[in-house]
Amino acid sequence: MDYHFSLRTVGLVVGLLLLATHAFALVRVGASRRALTDLPRSRPAGIVLLTISALWTFWLWSNTDLGEFYYLRSYVQILIPVGGFLMLRYVEEFLAARALGIVLLLAACPLLDAAFLQPPASRLLLVVLAYAWIVAGMFLVGKPHLLRDAATWLTRTTARWRAASFAGLAYGLIVFVCAFRW
Repeated sequence: MDYHFSLRTVGLVVGLLLLATHAFALVRVGASRRALTDLPRSRPAGIVLLTISALWTFWLWSNTDLGEFYYLRSYVQILIPVGGFLMLRYVEEFLAARALGIVLLLAACPLLDAAFLQPPASRLLLVVLAYAWIVAGMFLVGKPHLLRDAATWLTRTTARWRAASFAGLAYGLIVFVCAFRW
């Protein structure tokens, strides 16, 4: 699927997203730590993330050239909302963690698509991030309790939380500067 985003656009958006989320984590330590520890079992967050992933998947399936499998398009377009509804109805444990995994898997595609065959070496910052999202997404879908365990470990001490926030802030700044400059 070709998203038609430039490397600069994706780099700027991802850099700003990383900067904003990690700056929030540094400024509002208590609220952000609580939000992260509550996320894996949060039903409202699961509903929002699963709805985003179902709509994104539907759009992706509708706009992808399927070649010889074109005849399956309408069947899968029916299965996507039905599957999303069934998942909302029957998956109660760690719905948000699973849905976040699906969103991470979907979000990696525009990053890889924008970086594909581009000359600047700074594109590898997005490629590394995309593959980290892919690995994390696969684990979150298959073993969603790992998000709970990782959140518990990360929020156990303030020093750990600040170190992770500064690392994310630094990575976001590097991505943003490289996207703006090259």
